[in-house]
Amino acid sequence: MKLMLKNCLLAAILTTVFATANFANAQSTTTTTTAQTTSAGTISDFNPNVISVQSTTSSAPVSYSYSKTTTYVDDAGNPVSVDTVKSGMPVTVYYTQDGDKMVASKVVVKRTSSTTDASGTTIDQTKKTTTTTTSGQ
Repeated sequence: MKLMLKNCLLAAILTTVFATANFANAQSTTTTTTAQTTSAGTISDFNPNVISVQSTTSSAPVSYSYSKTTTYVDDAGNPVSVDTVKSGMPVTVYYTQDGDKMVASKVVVKRTSSTTDASGTTIDQTKKTTTTTTSGQ
């Protein structure tokens, strides 16, 4: 009888310990949500530390830091070599706020083509492809 009582007491203690451990684990779980924002404009400076983008909505360029994990793609999502990214190119920057820094996670590079007007001035134009699909009636 004493052995059965000791086993019941031991089972109750172990159940309490496991329940407390599970409750403690549930209490320590944290969720971090990171908002990703986009900004579009033209690259005004691209150097080893920062990419600066001049948008039409801001009087001064906005600077973004970037790293080896930052991806560079074209409008279709195809990878673009970072070596082809230069000042004057239209881009959309996907970034997150890290304290007072804006960190670029992805840069979408818009393709441009150059034409020359009658006066000999070079005009850069952004290429945009539109696909229209019609369904049968």
